[in-house]
Amino acid sequence: MTESLNVLDNIRLNFSEGGLHFLNVTLALIMFGVALEIKLSNFKKIVHNPKPVLVGLLSQYIVMPAVSFLCVLLLHPSPSVALGMILVAACPGGNISNFLSLMAKGNIELSVSLTAIITIAAVFFTPFNFAFYGNLYSEAAHIMMPISIDPWEMVRAVVLLLGIPLILGMLFAWRFPDLTKRISKPMKIFSLLVFAGFIVVALYANIQFFLKYIHLIILIVFVQNSMAFLSGYFTARSFKLARNDVKTISIESGIHNTGLGLVLIFNPRLFNGLGGMAFIAAWWGIWHIVAGMGVAWLYSRKSNRH
Repeated sequence: MTESLNVLDNIRLNFSEGGLHFLNVTLALIMFGVALEIKLSNFKKIVHNPKPVLVGLLSQYIVMPAVSFLCVLLLHPSPSVALGMILVAACPGGNISNFLSLMAKGNIELSVSLTAIITIAAVFFTPFNFAFYGNLYSEAAHIMMPISIDPWEMVRAVVLLLGIPLILGMLFAWRFPDLTKRISKPMKIFSLLVFAGFIVVALYANIQFFLKYIHLIILIVFVQNSMAFLSGYFTARSFKLARNDVKTISIESGIHNTGLGLVLIFNPRLFNGLGGMAFIAAWWGIWHIVAGMGVAWLYSRKSNRH
């Protein structure tokens, strides 16, 4: 497998400067839409019932990256593919997780609270987890990494892409509560459509590479994403949480903001479109929605039987 994947290490996917600006603006809009639903009550609930939220954070930023790193060691992919797996694991949850939790008959309030807190925490945890596991992989595999990463550039990028839109969205919701109620749902639908367009644009710009090499990483994404859902499920079960909380944390752990991953990957100061990373993030962005809907359907049936 490694030999066939090595070809991806030498591919630099093309993206115009205009395309990069579009991706940045798109992600900022998505984060702004997420922030419209973040309320102070989400944080007050943590004080009264902190356990489910803390377990969700543990699953998302401690267990999931560690499990993904184990997948990297077991599957032994090429360096750029391994970095893509590590980066996706370091990214926060995606806002489609709220819809999937509703579909699964999970705890939607917990889902919204986790999305808010996990996204805000990503400003620290995404650069930290990537740097930690990226360096650990380099030492474990005894390889020369194909790129040189400036950790402060990643922090700056994450703050600009997540931090500022979240702050602006929360301020907008506080200043214009009535308008926010009217636009929050359309904004969420719009965000999902834009995210789909986001993936299409990334694929279209390099369609010849994806058609030729996508088969190389389908199984890898399937394994990592399956382990993400399962790690969330068993982490929540181990803390004896309620059934609805378990379903929600499992979904939050399996859904990741691959849009953020793609923007970071195409950033010329960071990864500059490194092929294996882009393939992993792009296919994750498609597959985790399909898998998430399947998992949510199974959870909803389980709820009906019990």
